[in-house]
Amino acid sequence: MNEEDRRLTDRFLDMMSAEFGASKHTLQAYRNDLERTSESLGGSLFAADPTSLTGLAEVWRDLSGATVARRSAALRRFYGFLIDEGLRADDPSAALPRPRTERPLPRVLDSAQVNGMFQAAEDRAASDELNALRNLALLELLYGSGLRASELVSLPRAAVRTGQPFLILQGKGSKERLVPISGRAETAVQRWREQVPGNSLWLFPSGKGHLSRVRLFQIVRQMAADAGIAPDRVSPHVLRHAFATHLLAGGADLRVLQSLLGHADIATTQIYTHVDSSRLVELVNARHPLANRSS
Repeated sequence: MNEEDRRLTDRFLDMMSAEFGASKHTLQAYRNDLERTSESLGGSLFAADPTSLTGLAEVWRDLSGATVARRSAALRRFYGFLIDEGLRADDPSAALPRPRTERPLPRVLDSAQVNGMFQAAEDRAASDELNALRNLALLELLYGSGLRASELVSLPRAAVRTGQPFLILQGKGSKERLVPISGRAETAVQRWREQVPGNSLWLFPSGKGHLSRVRLFQIVRQMAADAGIAPDRVSPHVLRHAFATHLLAGGADLRVLQSLLGHADIATTQIYTHVDSSRLVELVNARHPLANRSS
């Protein structure tokens, strides 16, 4: 990467951080994609024309479709930034490779399997054993509120308050959102919090910090095994998917679901319309104005 490309890349990343609140991980991913593309273009990222960008299809032919899509997206945003800043008059990004990628359908547990996990967790928590109380609180928040694993393990000790049916989360991109807390989740959390040291900063402490995502993953798999479900079918993210899919099946609006999940783009939420297409067909047949019109 030549000096000009590096300087403009730094300016672009500063903008992404300041205006969009991009995380360190996101910024590093952008930097890697721009640096590698600059190398492929012989160090002429800023000055690239449509012909040179078209040639990237050959350079990237052995990369996965997802990687090509990500790099193309990074470049489109970079060239858009250059135009907005008046540094380029033209946008060559239309010539970038546009692989067709299909988003895989998420794995989802059905209601009976989720109920089985809750039954097993509640039976263990009845003994008031510390880990069992903690695990039930984790399960209630994962499935009952659809939290991301990173959001759940880093909850402050006072995040869930008595009589407050929601909590305020700071999710991806430092964006805040309201998350509902059911009465049963509040009860499970209160039982667990009584066991948490009063000087702990975290609701789920571990060592000198909070529970790790890796440990949460292990706990969820063990709870699945306790319920007779193959552990490799279950993860914190699978429970988040179950939260979304079961809400949609119950008639939740897609925009409401987008807000609850903290998705920046409605297209991300729309994956659940494929998972529960039968429910959508049922809703159309039952509620469309023409549904009851005689032929």
